[in-house]
Order: sequence, then structure tokens, then C-alpha cells
Amino acid sequence: MTAAITFRDLTLGYDRHPAVHHLDGVVEAGDLLAICGPNGAGKSTLLKGVAGAIAPLGGSIERASRDPRAIAYLPQAAEIDRSFPIDVFDMVSMGFWRQAGLFGGVGAARKQTILDAISAVGLDGLEDRPIGTLSGGQLQRMLFARIIVQDARIILLDEPLTALDTRTAGDLIALIQKWQTQGRTIVAVLHDFDLVRRVFPKTLLLAREKVAWCGTDEALSEPNLTRARQMCEAFDQQAEACERAA
Repeated sequence: MTAAITFRDLTLGYDRHPAVHHLDGVVEAGDLLAICGPNGAGKSTLLKGVAGAIAPLGGSIERASRDPRAIAYLPQAAEIDRSFPIDVFDMVSMGFWRQAGLFGGVGAARKQTILDAISAVGLDGLEDRPIGTLSGGQLQRMLFARIIVQDARIILLDEPLTALDTRTAGDLIALIQKWQTQGRTIVAVLHDFDLVRRVFPKTLLLAREKVAWCGTDEALSEPNLTRARQMCEAFDQQAEACERAA
């Protein structure tokens, strides 16, 4: 298999304080990978590193393509400013900004792509709705439509199904599975272990460091989950990034 993302002795963090420590591993092209772990395990930090939002404190992240358009990143819903005066259509159209520029126009072909994406996530008729008036489920559908427009080969999802109604979660899971059948690589931070076991064949169990990275049933075994909790509880929040021992 071709590597989509490779971590080599990767350390990520803030102000020299590591949130992810000495991570090695490969996300293969076409993987459907869940990232799980206790609160504070570094899961969201790892996605931000892959997306290029933060730089490594040590080691490296190697991507199969250096083109920033190859990666689509969906942050946690709490990070979306719902007070921003923008409607659904314009928010979804932002999926084109890396291709057209922030002030690039939307021609007829792109307009149709946007409308098709909005329809694909079940938001027909809401194109002109201000995003501040959307329900939580509608907001997440809209963000998935923006990913469709980006047409990226690597898709990063940070807690994409949290606090959603059953129907919305089911629709978005089906879309994630469809993306994988198209050969895309999907990496998602998730907390629902039952869902992960049902949908995601591979899991990275993270607790600041790699606990397990393998088939989901093995990764989420009770001994591994116990070890992950213990590792997070024992981690020194004020520790500085260190060099790996020879």
C-alpha cells in the first residue's frame, strides 16, 4: 500500500509542552482510521499537525502530496463561529478557496458543484439560510458539504458525530464510507467505541504516545484502554519536549 501520511518520531505541542510524544506510524492511502483515547490524549493536536495548523516540535509529518488542496480538515463544531454573517451557500463555497483564492468568483460549474454538495447532505432549500440559525445537525451537514466541494484525497474529521441525532449521524457515516470507496483516506477523532468498532477497521489509540495502532478490536481491548487511561493520568502537563533516548 502507498503511504498517505507518515509520522517519524513526531512530537507536537504548544510552547514546547508536548501534547503528542514521539509518534511513529503510517496512514496508508485509502485507510479508514479512527483516533481514540482519553481526554487530553493529543488527538485533536495530531489532526491539526497533519492539517498544517501547527508545526512539529520534533520529528516530522510526511504527506504523499505537498499540495495543500490534497487535505480537507473539519475541526470540532465548537471551533466554528456561528455568529459570522454568512449563509449556507457561501460557507460551502469556501471549499473552493484554495483553488480560486479567498475572493475568487464562483462560476456556473462551481455553483452547480456547491448546490450538488448541499443536496448530497440533505440541506436542499437551505442555501440562503444564515449559519447561525442552523441546528447542530444541520451545521455538521453543511461542513460535510464543504468537504465534498474540496474534493480532497485526505479527509481529517475532529469529532464529526458528537451530539448528533441518530438520522444525521447515520447519513454522515454513510458519506464517510462512500468517501473510502472512492479511494480517499479518512482519519477521524471519535469517542464512541461501539461506532468505531462497527465502522472503522483500524484504530490509533493515543495517550500522548501511541498505545496501539492496529485492527480496531485489538487496539480497543480492555488492557490497552486501561493502559491509555493510566498513561494520560501520569503525564506531566508541564513537561517540555525531549529528545528520544538513543
